[in-house]
Amino acid sequence: MRSRTLLYVSIAAGAIYLFTQKWQPFPGSALLKGCAAGALAVLALTARGSRRGATLLALALAFSTAGDVLLDLDSRLFAFGLGAFLLAHLTYITLFLRNRTAGTAPEPWRLMAVLLIVLYSVTLSMWIVPSAGALAVPVVFYVCALTAMVSTATLARFRQPWVAVGAILFLISDSLLAIHKFKTPVPLHDYLVWTTYYLGQCGIALGYLGSGDDAHGRNSDSIARGS
Repeated sequence: MRSRTLLYVSIAAGAIYLFTQKWQPFPGSALLKGCAAGALAVLALTARGSRRGATLLALALAFSTAGDVLLDLDSRLFAFGLGAFLLAHLTYITLFLRNRTAGTAPEPWRLMAVLLIVLYSVTLSMWIVPSAGALAVPVVFYVCALTAMVSTATLARFRQPWVAVGAILFLISDSLLAIHKFKTPVPLHDYLVWTTYYLGQCGIALGYLGSGDDAHGRNSDSIARGS
């Protein structure tokens, strides 16, 4: 019941934040935004006894929550928000590397997917970075971490595909954000960035909690369903 409540809080906060875009910023909008990923972080903490690695997941979501709030509070905090998300990606990378299958070569389709992800990120960086000005170096580091996060999510072997799908949605969200900020306006930017970002975080969080190992799979499956 507690897990279900936290999931509902996250969904409600994410939906309200999405549908109030045209009135933002308003008093409490940063808190509302933070509740979306923040509730998922608390949800991950409640799964510590049934899913190994849930603490790392909670930490990554906590860093993401900090990034969400910083980016919403003031545009001058963009670099700090970027730093918080960089820490989130590094934590996700650690989590996904711990869930790789040791001694087994990745399937060809996974390797091809990673190659496409890397090519996409390199192409995007070559277009974006020259326009990033003083943020060029931080942006390069961030793109490298984001690309590594999506790649490790793709190479990790989970029962369900939602972790990799969520990571790719995260990449799409950040791509739209970067294009809008550094290159050219993106129509419906706020709606598209938030929708892909939030669904990406949900995919990673619920997909991970629902992809337990043999010892913990039954319990984590029920948590991901919100029971």
